[in-house]
Amino acid sequence: MTEAPARPLDRAGRLLPGLALATGIAVVATVIGRFLPVVGAPVSGVVLGAVLGTVRRPGAVVRPGITTASKTVLQCAVVLLGAQLSLLQVARVGVASLPVMLGTLVICFLAAWGIGRALGVVGNLRTLIGVGTGICGASAIAAVTPVIGALSVEVAYAVSTIFLFNVAAVVVFPVVGHALGMSQHAFGLFAGTAVNDTSSVVAAASTYGPGAADFAVVVKLVRTLMIIPVVVALAWLVGRRTEAAPAPDGAARPAWSPRRVFRLVPWFLVGFVLVAAVNSTGVIPGPAHPVIAAVAAFLITVALSAIGLSTDVAGFRRAGFRPLLLGGSLWIVVSLSSLGLQALTGST
Repeated sequence: MTEAPARPLDRAGRLLPGLALATGIAVVATVIGRFLPVVGAPVSGVVLGAVLGTVRRPGAVVRPGITTASKTVLQCAVVLLGAQLSLLQVARVGVASLPVMLGTLVICFLAAWGIGRALGVVGNLRTLIGVGTGICGASAIAAVTPVIGALSVEVAYAVSTIFLFNVAAVVVFPVVGHALGMSQHAFGLFAGTAVNDTSSVVAAASTYGPGAADFAVVVKLVRTLMIIPVVVALAWLVGRRTEAAPAPDGAARPAWSPRRVFRLVPWFLVGFVLVAAVNSTGVIPGPAHPVIAAVAAFLITVALSAIGLSTDVAGFRRAGFRPLLLGGSLWIVVSLSSLGLQALTGST
């Protein structure tokens, strides 16, 4: 006799303990992030979750909810990030901004591939650190993680590595800007293209001046749009690798086609684009934007708290200093390329 399928309430009951645990950690992390905005709630959530998970490994009761929080909740957060963007904002940053922004991204990705291989950093971790450094820190890592199937320890290491250099940027960048005599516009472009996390962009640019902060935020939001082509490209690469792998029992693999490429695009990325497109029309009222942004940030914190809970700290230690060295190298490369491209394009 076959078992009846689990009812929705039964499934919700299985998920509730783990979701409640991750949410509770996220609430504490959000409070910490309010007092320490440079650190931020997502990093606090990863650290708190990893500490609790080390003290006591999550049991079978909470494991299903933790898994859901680290995947589904993360994907929903990425969809909501689209509400912070208007597809028309790309034009508003100015023609001079785009070469700097796109140039730093390309240089960062090439450096991540080359330096990462030279250091012996494995593929997924190298990808996460490169994407997090090149685009928007934890949000980009959140978008890429389900596409490449990254492990929780890789996500935790990438987020923590990027956090360290965000803190360094908040301290160092204003000093560099004043030493170079950068204008408010130029420093805003510098911070918007070379600092990863939004809170750190705001912190660094606000220290320099209100004009720098306003422009940096716009550049940073436009930079976030790069999540779309990067995730699509990674989904395509993952599909190609799967296709290239030997088929079981010698079976023929289906031919590559545009339809198969479309099916590789994650649902949450489609949602991200649709929400951004709706926001471009002005349908979402202005007062709703801070609320949606806060909800998205909290969901990311919940997801990263769950990732922290499931993190293998021993594996984190085994990763060694090389990923940290990769993160530092990319931070320097992106910073210098942003300054250099500004000088070449006359944006300074």
